[in-house]
Amino acid sequence: MSAAGTARPGTGGHLPYRLIATDLDGTLLRDDHTVSPRSREALAAAVTAGAAHVVVTGRAVPWTRHILDDLGYRGLAVCGQGAQVYHAGEDRLLTSVTLDRRVAALAVAKIEAETGPLALAASRDGLAGEVLVGPGYAVTDGPLPYTGCPDRADLWAEPLVKLYLQHPRLDDDALAQAARSVVGDLVGVVMAGPGVVELLPAGLTKATGLSLAARRLGLRPADTIAFGDMPNDIPMFGWAAHGVAMAGAHPELKAVADEVTASNEEDGVALVVERLLGRGAAGA
Repeated sequence: MSAAGTARPGTGGHLPYRLIATDLDGTLLRDDHTVSPRSREALAAAVTAGAAHVVVTGRAVPWTRHILDDLGYRGLAVCGQGAQVYHAGEDRLLTSVTLDRRVAALAVAKIEAETGPLALAASRDGLAGEVLVGPGYAVTDGPLPYTGCPDRADLWAEPLVKLYLQHPRLDDDALAQAARSVVGDLVGVVMAGPGVVELLPAGLTKATGLSLAARRLGLRPADTIAFGDMPNDIPMFGWAAHGVAMAGAHPELKAVADEVTASNEEDGVALVVERLLGRGAAGA
């Protein structure tokens, strides 16, 4: 796909939606962390028809930029679970919301009082913000750069986008539920993927960042179709006019989706976009 997201949306042609919001992992990206030629072509055709494509991902900018570069993406991207609105063409942050570090430390202490010791990682703020990984934390996001951090205090020594939590016995759903029950009034808690439970600034969601990006494009929820696969996509589905879950999506997301398409390995995003363009049938 060339220059994805560069066109400022016009009438949208015959497209019923002028904004296409796609999650990355488990959604637009295949399991090998690449975007298929078919998905590239479908999204490029939608942009040519007048729609805007906006990536909406839990990844912070440093873990997203190489994907955007590969796509030739020049428009707006929502990163860090909505904390960052990034202009790819200008390589700059338009907005950035950080997690209060004292609140983060307090939240971790409260959760550990309930669950026992956690393994932690942290995503620092900024265009070059490092991901710091503490002892025992298993990185599950593929071949992405991170820095080991043996001293927990160093995790919140600089401004943060978010903290990652893992537990030696609790699965992701159980850990997210336990954390939410203890600190849900202090921070946001989301399950963003296998082995990925995150603490965010209170009230921050993908819908927060998507709404800011849409406003800059002169678009509204009624103009928007959103694609995702995990519970962190639920607020985005609630904001958009139409939510499409992938075949392998978490049951909580499927329960609120307007439709379910094929998997990320089977070009589920492309199938729906092609249908909207009148080029073929979408998945189930």
